[in-house]
Amino acid sequence: MELIKIATAGSVDDGKSTLIGRLLYETGALKTDQIQHIEEKSAARGFGYLDLSLATDGLLTEREQGITIDVSHIFFSTPKRRFIIADSPGHVEYTRNMVTGTSTAQASIILLDARKGVIEQTKRHFFITQLLGIKQIIFAVNKMDLVDYSQDVFENIKTTLESLVDKHGQDGVTYHYTPVSALYNENVVSTSDKLNWHKGEPLLSLIEMIPLESNQANDGAFQIQYVIRPKREELHDYRGFAGNVRSGSFAVGDAINIHPSGRKSIIKGIEKYGESTGRISAGENGTILLVDEIDASRGDSILNEKANVNSGKNISATFCWMQDTPLTPGNKYWLQQGIQRSLVKVQNVRSKIDLEALENRQANQLELNDIGKGGLALAQPITTKSYKENPALGAFILIDPNTFNTAGVGFIETT
Repeated sequence: MELIKIATAGSVDDGKSTLIGRLLYETGALKTDQIQHIEEKSAARGFGYLDLSLATDGLLTEREQGITIDVSHIFFSTPKRRFIIADSPGHVEYTRNMVTGTSTAQASIILLDARKGVIEQTKRHFFITQLLGIKQIIFAVNKMDLVDYSQDVFENIKTTLESLVDKHGQDGVTYHYTPVSALYNENVVSTSDKLNWHKGEPLLSLIEMIPLESNQANDGAFQIQYVIRPKREELHDYRGFAGNVRSGSFAVGDAINIHPSGRKSIIKGIEKYGESTGRISAGENGTILLVDEIDASRGDSILNEKANVNSGKNISATFCWMQDTPLTPGNKYWLQQGIQRSLVKVQNVRSKIDLEALENRQANQLELNDIGKGGLALAQPITTKSYKENPALGAFILIDPNTFNTAGVGFIETT
């Protein structure tokens, strides 16, 4: 059965946790003791309904405040498909969590409160899904019960969203618009009499029908994490390069080259979990053995002949900035991409997105939660490609060298 990962995003109190709790409840994913807990807590708080947000709010602070802080990964299934839902926080200060939750998703549900419409956080989440290359985006207008299920309210919000998509949407992305009331299960798992003016599919049917698209690139890139030298008599000449296939695939007999040294060789063997195999592909861990004695170490990459990657010392990227200290020219950070790491210096900050005016404005620094463009100079070259062409080789994080906190996320445009 197909598996799809869907990220949720939205502002505070838009009802993300309630919506996911509703999906879990209606698809039979909640256990008896979970339902009992929700019933008891809802009754204790004097609610006349089940507070299904309790099904996903895992931290004590989340349960007490009724907000989402951490990214929760929730599993459920229907007869048609299996799902992983990444429930991301809505607060602006937790935008970095939303980036994390969405980074590996194949679709995104952006929730809006029908009373508030499109707000700045909606636009921020929209831009982040664009940066991450999400091909299926569902705008779900929630809390329709609080606006008397008004078609006019929904259509006005939809018009604003369509204008946003027309100006800033990307080619190849499919956008869906649907009204729901997660609290009362209107247009969530089945069609709603109260929303009978909406001719589209209910939300559950919509995510069941989303096409799965492969975003794998052909560039073969294997990052070396460890060099295996057993130093035993029976394995005297054994030299295996253990690591992860970041992109593409490798097979016995493939011609390869080592980055950054440029040395060339041929794969004589591949092992996975101690067993010989003929091929390993993107996302798999394994050990590659070469016909030549080549000096390579942790952080180096094995590239196949199909790999059309960049290995320069300058990159241009879009950044989502995640710390209070601004991203300013001259600042230094550690750039981490998979196992690859390089010290970098910020060459320039060129622009940032004005989320109110929906325009790129000239800027010389990025502050907390800003999204903008700039350039980096690397102390040593790493294997990269533009994020649009190869997400596995096109995304990275910047680490503050003083605190070792994640300072920002970057998406490579050119190198």
